[in-house]
Order: sequence, then C-alpha cells, then structure tokens
Amino acid sequence: MSVSVQGGASTPTLPETGFLRLADVLRFVPVCKTAWYAGVKSGKFPKPIALGARARGYRVADIRGLIERLNAGGEA
Repeated sequence: MSVSVQGGASTPTLPETGFLRLADVLRFVPVCKTAWYAGVKSGKFPKPIALGARARGYRVADIRGLIERLNAGGEA
C-alpha cells in the first residue's frame, strides 16, 4: 500500500487501514532511519510486522497513534 497525495498537493495523507513501508512512515515522522531504528529498539516507536520473507511494514493504526502522541506533546 502506498501513501496517497490528495489533489496534487505535496502533503501525504495516511490511509485508513493497512500497512506502510518505512519510507512512507518517515514522510510522517521526520527522523532519519538510524533514529527510527533506535526508537524501535528502545520501544519508543512501533515494531514492524513481517509482511513476507524479506518485507516489513508498520500498521497504519500504530503510526497514527504515534503521531497523535507526538502532537499531544508526548515523548517520541
């Protein structure tokens, strides 16, 4: 599943359900990959779900919850 862009705007929107690949997640949570993986390891960011033998994805609901927590002033 890919992140959609509405009306030609450059702002991506989260789909209602499904999974996102890391590149899509980083469009919403502006950190580098190294910081993301450190956050996953420490438990601050959600863990990926195995989508296949070599593919991992993140639940949209988990990313939406993370964004809400960050917007509310919670720690990342």
